[in-house]
Amino acid sequence: MRRIIETGVKIIIFATLPVVMFYLMEAYEHNAFEEVREMAQIFNILLFELIACILFFIFGSARVAISIEAGVAMLYGLVNHYVMAFRSTPFVPWDIFSVKTAASVANNYDFTPTKEVILVTIAFIAIIVGVQFLKLRFPYGFSLRVIPIICVTIVFTTFVGLLQDEDFQNKNALYPFLFTPAHMTKVNGMAVTFAMDMAFVFVEKPAGYSESKVEEYLENFATEPDTNLENADLPNIIVIMDEAFSDLAVLGDFTTNEDYMPYVHALSQGNENTVTGNLLVSVCGGNTANSEFEFLTGHTMDFFPVGSIPYQQYIKGEIPSLASQLKDYGYVTTGMHPYNASGWCRDEVYPWLGFDTAYFVKDFANREYIRSYVSDKTAFDKIIDIYENKEAGKPAFIFEVTMQNHGGYSDLHENFTPDIKVEGIKNTAMEQYLSLLKVTDKELQRLIEYFSAVDEKTIVLFFGDHQPSDYIANQIFRLNGINTSTLTEEQALLRYQVPYVMWANYDIEEGTDVNTDISYLSARMLKSAGVAMTPYQNFLLTLEEVITSDDGTKESQEKIDEYMDMYQKIQYYYMFDYKKE
Repeated sequence: MRRIIETGVKIIIFATLPVVMFYLMEAYEHNAFEEVREMAQIFNILLFELIACILFFIFGSARVAISIEAGVAMLYGLVNHYVMAFRSTPFVPWDIFSVKTAASVANNYDFTPTKEVILVTIAFIAIIVGVQFLKLRFPYGFSLRVIPIICVTIVFTTFVGLLQDEDFQNKNALYPFLFTPAHMTKVNGMAVTFAMDMAFVFVEKPAGYSESKVEEYLENFATEPDTNLENADLPNIIVIMDEAFSDLAVLGDFTTNEDYMPYVHALSQGNENTVTGNLLVSVCGGNTANSEFEFLTGHTMDFFPVGSIPYQQYIKGEIPSLASQLKDYGYVTTGMHPYNASGWCRDEVYPWLGFDTAYFVKDFANREYIRSYVSDKTAFDKIIDIYENKEAGKPAFIFEVTMQNHGGYSDLHENFTPDIKVEGIKNTAMEQYLSLLKVTDKELQRLIEYFSAVDEKTIVLFFGDHQPSDYIANQIFRLNGINTSTLTEEQALLRYQVPYVMWANYDIEEGTDVNTDISYLSARMLKSAGVAMTPYQNFLLTLEEVITSDDGTKESQEKIDEYMDMYQKIQYYYMFDYKKE
């Protein structure tokens, strides 16, 4: 009888620990009792219990099963906590593909744990240590454990499938909207959200899609081909996507001791042969590669699963891009990034996008560093060097992604002294961030002044890839009396705006406050530059007109829906079905 009671107690302990682990893992971010929905709490606990059972039957030991699950839960909770801190979005399945990129910049972030992080981690360690005394084993060998392993695994996969079912989600009040991943994780819990996200690892073919239908539609946006491109007076095209370059003034008013981007601000007031405005991007605080992808292809992240990185997940061969298009026009195409070649798989992706040459950090001679990154001065000098050494008579397309302004901003550095101060905010990170922008602004002015003196027609497009993380931007919100935990949809959208400048040393139509989306920007640039556009780019500019002319009527919304449906099909075609002739 005593042995039965002891075994019963051990089983109760074994069944209780997964429940504790769920609440502990959530505690890295919030109080799950208060914020995770009631049914979602039950489902998370069930996932933890099923995983514990699978591990128990595999290893035949409760001690091993709980130790593994606790270790994984602790690691997942920590990773999710820091991803949220640095990127403002939770850890999602596709982030697994980003491990190398994240590791390469990890030493530049502040990983100082909070009191809550320390306490939760200690609790996890206590479970792992304490469970070593739990002597509960499955009494039979592995051959007799195979059947329960299979049975519990089937239950687990069936349950995960239910979590991914729309009717089940609605019936049980699970939050299904992937476009707000932080809120989704907050109210559903990490484990349930991760299981729901797994349904979107692969991009599904749009309903009603066919290659022939897309090709027919694109024909409607085709223009007469320019048969004389080789002899045309094509301008050099220089594009700079500057790391974390943004004007936080879009979030609210603040006063600095001096202007942190005087040149860009001056251009935004109006300048000959210059177009300026705000650019809507799809990422915030990180995932630079997605801004890069949207600009170069014209595609939108709206049609991919939240958290996707197309560079790492979906591009496995040649796809059409701005680089391949200009290469066909006779341009010499160059992609550059003064950091590791493997970051976001650029060393593999750039050739597939149509870049003749790619330069990475080791290719930048006489590198100057600001903090731990190659300076924008060095990055822009490389552009000038490539231009000056290019083949005579050949137009150049140079696309550069910089690194100077990459987060984090909390550490002090001997080679950089911040000089921008903000009234009402005493924060080293904010001062460092704004001071870095001032350096970039000065270098952009120098670059444009250089090209204003060259004889060849040249257009320069400069824009930021995203705003910095919440720990920088939220200070502006709070300074303006805005509660960052209850942002309205309109306020949240402000976090996805960055400035852009398009300048030419020849006659183009100028404009200010010309706001647009990053997916349309390359088409807009080619139109301004007087370079022939593809049917897809013509479609994108037409789509933009349709969206901006929305008058709120049912007919207007139906037209937008029609164009967005075709946009999704065209994007799928170019990503997964297009074959270059």
